[in-house]
Amino acid sequence: MALDIESLKQINLFEGLAPDMLQYVAERARQRTYRADEIIVHQDDPGETFYIVLVGTVKISSTLPDGNEVFLALLASGDTFGEMSLIDTGGRSADVATQEETTLVSFSRSVFDYLLDGSSIFSRNLMRILARRLRLANVRIQAHCTLDVYGLVARQILEFADLYGNELPNGDRLIPIRLTQGNMAELVGASRERVNQVMVAYRQKGLISVDSRYHITVHKPGELRKRCQ
Repeated sequence: MALDIESLKQINLFEGLAPDMLQYVAERARQRTYRADEIIVHQDDPGETFYIVLVGTVKISSTLPDGNEVFLALLASGDTFGEMSLIDTGGRSADVATQEETTLVSFSRSVFDYLLDGSSIFSRNLMRILARRLRLANVRIQAHCTLDVYGLVARQILEFADLYGNELPNGDRLIPIRLTQGNMAELVGASRERVNQVMVAYRQKGLISVDSRYHITVHKPGELRKRCQ
């Protein structure tokens, strides 16, 4: 499915782009909806396509030589992937698979290069996104060195609330992406059983709630922040 200019304007990567650049992208980008658990990118494959998550979530993981999988990240609305291979011409650094029904916007290396060469605004927007990703990676590394499981889970919930959360009329913050206890365990590097204990404790204290779609609502962010200290 082709994209229209108004849809592109809602994506942070294209914020401030000139109308002619937006038109160029709209004519060449494609929008597609994938089922849950579809593989989008395979590790080590050549990289010729850039992706933006419009709706849904994707899981980033890497396969070790012994066959074990290392969970790296969850990406949701507004996040991008595939740019590393387009920038350094290397192979894909990780596998990417959908976690739920997910809609992606994609375009080719030639479009990516055209935007980099022809729009300083696009380049700055991309650098801003990559800088934020690097900052988050630094914070995660520090957290894993200093926090216990209660702190790691609290920090991860707060991160998702900050990145993707929607504020509700009562001031609570809903994270509208699918976050299972398995996801959380992989993200914080703890057992599923241990993370389950933490999540149950936080629910019992009224800090969070979780609905049937595994969407977390944060009720008491201040209390969660205390667990991160």
